[in-house]
Amino acid sequence: MESRNLVICDREEGYAEAFAHYIMRKKELAFQVQTCSDLSHLLKLKEKEQIDYLFISSVYPPEDRKKADAGKVFVLTGESRSALAEGETAVYKYQSGEELLSELIRECSTKGHAENIFLKTVRKKQARVIGVYSPVHRIGKTSYALRLGQKLADEANVLYLNLETYGGVGGHFSGEGQNLSDVLYYARQEEGNLGLVLTTIVGHKGKLDYVAPIQVSEDIKSVSGEEWIDLIEKIMEQSIYEILILDMDEGIREIYRILRVCSEIHMLTADDEISQSKVRQFDEELALLGHEDVRRKIIRKGTRP
Repeated sequence: MESRNLVICDREEGYAEAFAHYIMRKKELAFQVQTCSDLSHLLKLKEKEQIDYLFISSVYPPEDRKKADAGKVFVLTGESRSALAEGETAVYKYQSGEELLSELIRECSTKGHAENIFLKTVRKKQARVIGVYSPVHRIGKTSYALRLGQKLADEANVLYLNLETYGGVGGHFSGEGQNLSDVLYYARQEEGNLGLVLTTIVGHKGKLDYVAPIQVSEDIKSVSGEEWIDLIEKIMEQSIYEILILDMDEGIREIYRILRVCSEIHMLTADDEISQSKVRQFDEELALLGHEDVRRKIIRKGTRP
């Protein structure tokens, strides 16, 4: 798919560069992003190629903004309201990059143009769903899962999801912004592209993308196995991610249903007798419940990938 041209024009060069950097980190978006700090530079860009999307400061009057002849214009406003020309959309300048990008996606979705800014997913030859699980607690499972994800992200598009009852908000993950609850909400909708929605929600740890965990334990306990599987399938079908890492504990419902959809299961173990007794009990339970398919997928690991 051909990339769309997006230009950010603002006299505060640091602002334009920060916003551009945020957008360029979104691997799912089909944008060529450029910045400029004055109108003359903007008009030179316009002479070379069509500007599909323009974010421009309200300090430039409507008649000057019109000269850019952009496909869609978002006017960056401060506290005071600014006059808008026909077809322009006002957005508050000093909100987060996530919220600014949401404004763009929301406007394009309303106009039926959302697909034009989203990279089409290709058939994934080696799509993988990696479960990270252990009956042994306090063994560094989340740290392991994140290191594994970062390692794999050097070669592929990887998304990490924390499905633990207590995912550690404020530890590995910020407690601000949207989280896995919001992703589940969007996945439950019959319409819409979950892959596009994810661009406004994911955070980054290096090249690894992640969604912040659900904050309330009772909320995660209420999600059914069927809903988790539906979410997994939609992410793999509708997003750019080739690898999905699920960091799980037994607090989620129907844990064996989730483990069954995994391509492989990394199970952390330790050598002490108490840890080994828990692993033995888990193995016995798999046999008792007839989950031989799950047992075959288990790769026993130390605490480093």
